[in-house]
Amino acid sequence: MFDLPVGLPSELVPLSWLIGVWEGSGVLEYQIGDESVSRTFGHRISFSHDGLPHLNYSSYTWLEPEAPAASSETDADVPAPALSASPTSSLSDELLSGDKLPLVTETGYWRLSRHQGDGDPGPGMLPGTGERPFTSAAAVETLRNRDGGFDIEVTLVHPGGVAELYLGQVKGPRIDLATDAVLRTGGAKPYAAATRLYGLVDNHLLWAWDIAALGQDLRTHSSGRLARVE
Repeated sequence: MFDLPVGLPSELVPLSWLIGVWEGSGVLEYQIGDESVSRTFGHRISFSHDGLPHLNYSSYTWLEPEAPAASSETDADVPAPALSASPTSSLSDELLSGDKLPLVTETGYWRLSRHQGDGDPGPGMLPGTGERPFTSAAAVETLRNRDGGFDIEVTLVHPGGVAELYLGQVKGPRIDLATDAVLRTGGAKPYAAATRLYGLVDNHLLWAWDIAALGQDLRTHSSGRLARVE
């Protein structure tokens, strides 16, 4: 059973089932032209709040070591020095060492989508004036959309020069998101759009992420299953 954290802003109740630290594994499957990338990875994400009406989000992933290929009879007859002299990439060297290889990270903020009023802080460091809005359950209920869920906004930043703004909705234990805007620096890799799906199933956080990148259209990219560890 999940208990609401003390001091949780009323606006975050629809997203409260995300709060905590989750860890598990996932599968990367992405088709690039005629080639397919397929890997397994570990994943740890955190959702927290600081008293403001948004969730703080961070994600860290690492590649799991690949199982070494079974040796053939031909390989068994080759002296070890000859095998070690064959060319391998630095990536393979690190994976074969058995250590986790850091993959990607991202950080961001999740909140209900609504107009910012005088009682909200900002822009910049400007404090709000007057009472903060939507501080009661009854007030938050007025934000429900026609589908019975709540519209949400998610802002994510990647260290590779990409920032994403997602729009979507949370409805019970399910969240659907699609990019409304993607901002890239001049040195970032091509990345045009994405969708994400999150769901709470049997006390596990399941997620899927489709992307349009490297000149490809929107397609399956990765998915995972996480358990709450904190």
